[in-house]
Amino acid sequence: MTTATRRIEGFSLADSEDRISALRDCIEQRIEELLDGSGEHADLLTAAMRAGTLSAGKRMRPLLVMLVARDLGCTSPALVDVACAVEMVHAASLMLDDMPCMDNAQLRRGKPAIHVQYGEDVTILASVALLSRAFGVLATAHDIPPVTRARLVARLAETIGTQGLVRGQYEDLHGGARSPEAIAVTNELKTGVLLGVAVDMAAIIAQTDDEIARSLRAFAMAAGHAFQIRDDFHDLPGNDSAVTGKDTGKDLGKSTLLASLGLDEAHKRLAGHLHDAERHLADALGSGADTHRFVASLFARSARQRFAGGAVVGATTRPHALSVN
Repeated sequence: MTTATRRIEGFSLADSEDRISALRDCIEQRIEELLDGSGEHADLLTAAMRAGTLSAGKRMRPLLVMLVARDLGCTSPALVDVACAVEMVHAASLMLDDMPCMDNAQLRRGKPAIHVQYGEDVTILASVALLSRAFGVLATAHDIPPVTRARLVARLAETIGTQGLVRGQYEDLHGGARSPEAIAVTNELKTGVLLGVAVDMAAIIAQTDDEIARSLRAFAMAAGHAFQIRDDFHDLPGNDSAVTGKDTGKDLGKSTLLASLGLDEAHKRLAGHLHDAERHLADALGSGADTHRFVASLFARSARQRFAGGAVVGATTRPHALSVN
């Protein structure tokens, strides 16, 4: 049993924020253990892997794995490893997305992008190594039956491949002028699928029924659309990179919903997606679940929007920091 796993065994804090904070600490500590930077393997490759994965972020995806599973009644000590595997994939995707041959970004989470720090060659290799490590962590996770581990590995492979993140990135780079509907599909592939795999894995481990799994998936897709629209707003020239944590103006010339629909319609779509996300999550877990409070706090704190009574309050406020990092 790992140190991080021992910290969540018998976890029963009364306050939801304390519970979420403790789970986040467990995730951070377990990533440190899984990407150990000491000993004979302490080289630039390992340093780049650690820098890309341990840099400041909200840990939304791994927290969704753990919170959803726990709200579904699962407290397996393997949850933290599954959560870390999802975060490794997310980190690898960001490192590749920032490369000069992709978005050519210089900043990520307020720091120089990994390719700026370590070079393009090391960044590519570190990304591949992170993907490999993620699958290895899933395949060897303890306290999960072999058939369940196989389902988790297959689900993650689908998420990364040509029907998931890779396809979304390709379409974003090479899609050309597209309709709002086509842009929405790309957004779902770029952002929604990784949120989707987080809740899918929680549902698989918790062995929940198909109806709840569908509601969770619908929540993830709606949230993914909202976060991608937020990114469109963040990319507007004139935004402060010190606030957004990333470069701006990288979407100029690309087909985005903001460019296609304009500010007002993009705000309306954002509000609609936030409302749908809240509704589907409540259908799956109830409004009192820790997952619901976590997601609502992200929306309220970051987008200056909040869930209240099943509706989105302040839904037309400009979104400035609904971070998906």
